[in-house]
Amino acid sequence: MWTKFRDGDWITGERLKVYPLMLLAASALAIFAMIWLTNDRLGPDNKPLGTDFSQVWVAGRSVLAGHPEAPFDLDRHIAEQHREFGAQSAVYGWHYPPYFLAVAAPLARLPYLQALLVWQLSTLALYLAAVAAILRDARPGLGRVFIAALAFPAVLVNLGHGQNGFLTAALLGGGFLLLDRRPALAGALLALLAYKPQFALVLPAALIAGRQWRALGAAAVALALMTLASVAAFGLDAWRAFLESLSLTRSLVVEQGATGFEKIQSVFAAVRLMGGSVSTAYAAQSVATVGAIGALIWLWRSRADFRIKAAAAVTATLVATPYCLDYDMMALAPAMAFVVAAGRQCGFLDYEKSLLALVFFAPLLARPVATFAPAPLGAAMISLLFLALLRHGRPAPEPQAAAGCDRLAAPAN
Repeated sequence: MWTKFRDGDWITGERLKVYPLMLLAASALAIFAMIWLTNDRLGPDNKPLGTDFSQVWVAGRSVLAGHPEAPFDLDRHIAEQHREFGAQSAVYGWHYPPYFLAVAAPLARLPYLQALLVWQLSTLALYLAAVAAILRDARPGLGRVFIAALAFPAVLVNLGHGQNGFLTAALLGGGFLLLDRRPALAGALLALLAYKPQFALVLPAALIAGRQWRALGAAAVALALMTLASVAAFGLDAWRAFLESLSLTRSLVVEQGATGFEKIQSVFAAVRLMGGSVSTAYAAQSVATVGAIGALIWLWRSRADFRIKAAAAVTATLVATPYCLDYDMMALAPAMAFVVAAGRQCGFLDYEKSLLALVFFAPLLARPVATFAPAPLGAAMISLLFLALLRHGRPAPEPQAAAGCDRLAAPAN
């Protein structure tokens, strides 16, 4: 049994066909039930359909009303949500920089349910396109790729929250996929992730370690243009309000876990979930962040396959931040796709296929397990995947080199 787990032989072709279909069917039933139980945009628990998307739509309405600074005032933003969805409806805070108002405002021109549908379907399509492009040379079959990508449990989590995990996964996957062929475009795609500033620590480190100067320069230019455009569109008051809101966000959401530590899949939240103090959590997260950046730089300077480097960089974005939720685990989809693409060409390391299967199921179990026990399964699986990828930084044995594993490193730009 242990040999099968090491070699991954238990992951048969038949299981790869049946299990994703079962997960996809279960997800479809869950989505149907959410829609069926919704009455006038609200579910039986007074949460709007698409939960978190409700505050994105309300933030967009504030922009259209001429008040782009309003979403950063928590009391004002909550009052607007109650005005739109009723005094008993659940409410959600706005913690994005003004960049994301450029997404919220156009969507707010549509009625709520139409906006939710457009948002989820359009970003889902981008996610599927990115994963399919990563696996194109692996030739597993496009239908099987789409079924597996849709069956990934983080998809259901993201749909349930109306969140931006699909967009995050598409930008990370697409950015690293294009890095060696279209570095300027890749840098621009990675710069678009500025709506998630907590992911900012890792990406520049990977680009610098990989000597991807054109991508890094393009990212800097794109970020500057985005910032100027946001100031022109929403004014300096929106940026002032955002900066002033950061201390409340840090205290209320990150340190006190207003979102719920069972939902947050970071090292910081893992320590807090297990009863650790804020200072202990910061210390553990600092070790994880510094360690992840250092290890990633080492891997990117090694002769490891570029697809493994890309997977490690994507995974490290989740390891290095104190704030990533279970819907952010959507980023693991392109990371796993990169590993599968490399493994089908070069071969998998011991335990790698079994680990990928465990990581695949992690978003389904992470929140339920953490709700009933102080067990941070999500953070553990993310960290374990990153550590496992570091094994590729060791010199490759001769049999692997002879197997046609020719994508050892992306060219420096």
